[in-house]
Amino acid sequence: MARASHSALHSELRIAIDTGGTFTDCVWVENGALKTLKVFSTPDDPSRAIAEALRKIGEATKKTGGAAALTLLHGTTVGTNALLQRKGARVALITTSGFEDVIEIGRQARPRLYDFFFDRVAPLVSRELRFGVKERTDSEGRVLERPLEAELARLRKAVRRANPDAIAISLLFSFANPENEVAVAAAVAELGKPLSVSHRILPEFREYERTSTVVVNAYLQPLMQSYMEKLAERAKEHTEEKERSAELGDSSGAARKRGEPRIFVMQSSGGITALESAAREPVRTVLSGPAGGLVGAAAMAGRSGFRKILSFDMGGTSTDVAAVQGEVRPGGQSEVAGLPVGVPMLEIHTVGAGGGSLARFDAGGSLRVGPESAGADPGPICYGRGTEPTVTDANLLMGRLRPDRFLGGEFTLDVERARRITSEWLKKQGSHLSLEQFSAGVVRVVNANMERALRVVSIERGYDPREFALVAFGGAGGLHACELAEALAIPTVMIPARPGALSAFGILVSDVVKDYSRTLLWRFADHLRQTVPQAKLQKEFRKLEAAARKEFRAERWRGALQCERSLDLRYRGQGYELNVPAKENVTARFHDEHQRRYGYHHAGREIELVTLRLRARLRTPQPQSQPRHKVVRQQTALKPPSRVAPVERAPVFFHDKTVTTPVFERENLVPGRSMRGPAVIAEYSATTVIPAGKRFWVDASENLVIKIR
Repeated sequence: MARASHSALHSELRIAIDTGGTFTDCVWVENGALKTLKVFSTPDDPSRAIAEALRKIGEATKKTGGAAALTLLHGTTVGTNALLQRKGARVALITTSGFEDVIEIGRQARPRLYDFFFDRVAPLVSRELRFGVKERTDSEGRVLERPLEAELARLRKAVRRANPDAIAISLLFSFANPENEVAVAAAVAELGKPLSVSHRILPEFREYERTSTVVVNAYLQPLMQSYMEKLAERAKEHTEEKERSAELGDSSGAARKRGEPRIFVMQSSGGITALESAAREPVRTVLSGPAGGLVGAAAMAGRSGFRKILSFDMGGTSTDVAAVQGEVRPGGQSEVAGLPVGVPMLEIHTVGAGGGSLARFDAGGSLRVGPESAGADPGPICYGRGTEPTVTDANLLMGRLRPDRFLGGEFTLDVERARRITSEWLKKQGSHLSLEQFSAGVVRVVNANMERALRVVSIERGYDPREFALVAFGGAGGLHACELAEALAIPTVMIPARPGALSAFGILVSDVVKDYSRTLLWRFADHLRQTVPQAKLQKEFRKLEAAARKEFRAERWRGALQCERSLDLRYRGQGYELNVPAKENVTARFHDEHQRRYGYHHAGREIELVTLRLRARLRTPQPQSQPRHKVVRQQTALKPPSRVAPVERAPVFFHDKTVTTPVFERENLVPGRSMRGPAVIAEYSATTVIPAGKRFWVDASENLVIKIR
């Protein structure tokens, strides 16, 4: 695998690729213009779709052998899918003797309070693959018992006999002193299995969460390493093929070698990392694609002056929502597929609602939508292979999707097939609904699911949706955004430029980021005139910064490193923490955040400083793309056209009636021209539906702004 070099990013052709459930999206800058490509995903081997995308991009760019080398920035769902489908590695867990069942006991919290028959999520490691080692470190980091050589030999023999695919090591209080954990890791390293060691991955307290995180990492390691190697090989084959083509077309022999392509991977925390790091710690990539979408949404919203946003990413399989105030910041503890994951992740809430979500009637005759999805194969009925109606089919039957304008006309949706098969399906279900009534019902149900998700990240976390703008993207986001904004009293909807590929754009503009942490558990109280011990705090932060500089140097990154410090604080006796910047007036910041989040605070209560966090960031050069239109500022002396002609007028079903609606190509909408709905805005990567009476315009950043109220 190729090493990383930050300085090289300035001159290379940088292609960002986000692999989704239905489409694989690509974004790159060519001659100052931001380009977009969508190809169908290949769930059996995502690298095949990437290879197809690289081939098409190579044909489109027509680069010669003298062109810059390839840099591939990748958002992947391989780890997420492996967790959801339980298709990871066979993992052996080594822990302190007597704590082998921590991963199964978990927490006392019940997923459903009054359901006595719920099924607890099964641990990723079965009982026979959990191994205890006689050792002990106390909570202060003092080693009370070191593992003997005979004990390590016994352990090594037992693990060898079990023959796992990967090994996870999580010893009691190793975050305070990793000495015993280092000894155990050295003892089993000779087995040649991928190792996941807790003091390297998550040096924090909470035994269950730390062990779960390390196990998840081990569970994904072999799969991700194999996938990354395959991806690197396909990218290398693409580069070599381009070099051969350039040499054949260069009679002078001047074509130069590009070298191996460089590959970086998007992390769940909102930054890219080197391929080697992603393969070594795949647990940091389980929300790779959605993180790219949130970064892209915040970047595009910032260009239009929106600092407080609710991001709404509706793709083919799922919908990802999040709340952002200014800068995108990761949270601490998260849960993926019912499993605790303690590494930093952007606080994204996901529901099984997308364009490919399947409609069905339950036993009581009620209409349900999702979470099951048709995915890329067979896909919606209108794609030509599906046999069950989806949200995409419903939007097509309502006239919201224009069959001959999908993917810029490259792919025609089969509306007659959708009508015929959906009608037959409704008859089999014993339903007497018309196609319009059924389709409208599907849209209302899926909207209700997504509205609940938006409430989770806004109202349930102390935010008022009326103070935010809804930034809608993904292939299906614009089809549902206005109705969701109306339901939540959100005043403004923004559809970014190239909404169907915004996750890939977010990956393209993401910085190189690494996160470091350490649990301390210090106590202080303002009313006793105790303050944060600054000297000790600075010393601990300098240790984390030294570790960051060492790791960045080891991966051959070059550039000015920016370090962001923060603290996890809580009132003594609480079970959970709030993260605040490690700046002046830390306690006041904590009280204010507690008041905002929970509606109260205790000014006289003793505070615990639980965990130090350091985010090391290396800024990535931002793509400077040229606007499609010459007139991009509303204050220009040139007036925008008084009218923009629709490309067609089509019957579109809104709520309970059909309305003849103008259809516009988005590229024809000149910034500065205000219009009113109803309207359908078609473009290559997505479609936007605007109800009657809503004012909309394209702003100076080429984002589509819709005024809801």
